[in-house]
This record gives sequence, structure tokens and C-alpha cells, in this order.
Amino acid sequence: MKYFKPKSLTWWFGGVVPISVAVIMATEPLHGLTGIASSIDALTGGIEPSIMVVYGMTAIGFRGAIA
Repeated sequence: MKYFKPKSLTWWFGGVVPISVAVIMATEPLHGLTGIASSIDALTGGIEPSIMVVYGMTAIGFRGAIA
């Protein structure tokens, strides 16, 4: 289990957070939490949810390659 390390901050901030944010952003029309979605959009600078997930998975891949 080279890449799954739940005690690693890289795993949490590189995997769980971007996926959670991407789900919130992608499903905004369904849940109607426009305030949260606009706050996330302002914090990320308008980056697409899919790009956030790719950046997070890249961080996990780099950490796995170095470790």
C-alpha cells in the first residue's frame, strides 16, 4: 500500500480535501449551497473541480515516489 497512507498530511490534503471540494462544486446545482460553492471558488481562484483532483493525486504520486 505505497500510496494509501492515512497518517500522511499529503494524503489528506492531496486526496481527500480536493475530492470533497470537487464534489461540493460539481453538485452545487443539486444541493443549492451557493454560498459554500462561491467561497470555495473564491479561495481556489476559479479552478475547475477536476483540476483540483488532478493536482491532489499528483501530490500523492510525488509523495509515493519519494518515500
